[in-house]
Amino acid sequence: MLVDEWEQKDEYNPSYNIAPTQYSPILIYNNNRKIEHMRWGLVPSWAKDKAIGAKMINARGETLLEKPSFKNLVSSNRCIVITDGYFEWQNIGTTKTPHYFHNPEKKILPMAGLWDEWQSANGELMKTYTVITTTPKPEYAHIHNRMPVILPHSVIDVWVKTGEYSPTAALDHVLPYRDELEVYPVSTFVNSPKN
Repeated sequence: MLVDEWEQKDEYNPSYNIAPTQYSPILIYNNNRKIEHMRWGLVPSWAKDKAIGAKMINARGETLLEKPSFKNLVSSNRCIVITDGYFEWQNIGTTKTPHYFHNPEKKILPMAGLWDEWQSANGELMKTYTVITTTPKPEYAHIHNRMPVILPHSVIDVWVKTGEYSPTAALDHVLPYRDELEVYPVSTFVNSPKN
């Protein structure tokens, strides 16, 4: 994945366990491909309190154009969440077992997202994002009923270049992932964002 600019690169600390309200690298397009650090959990620009972000970590792809928090962002603020894997929890009785999904060849999984910039009453600026989800491939449905929208590398520009590609063109790619993922259960150690 080619990137032209990476803001605050020195501030980035890789983590195998990014949790909501933590920061991660996000690809946007603003005259070039650029990575910025954003907080996971969308805080819409019109929100009165940033606490809403903890509830907006995901956005259902099927209803993006129906929800006030996401509708306008589909036209102007599409982004790629840069990751090489993700966790989903499988409910078995009262137990939740985390599973790790990743590309078998250890390639980046570009997840479709939306971002916004929020400003507090005292002037604090914060860029935040949400991960777009879809129905899972049938072979993963027993683990979780949703999965992130993982885009083919060939359509990254269609997703992030909001000035060149319409929402309709971008939303045509909000589909279950076509390629295979490797998945296996992992330790509940990942249940804590401190780890």
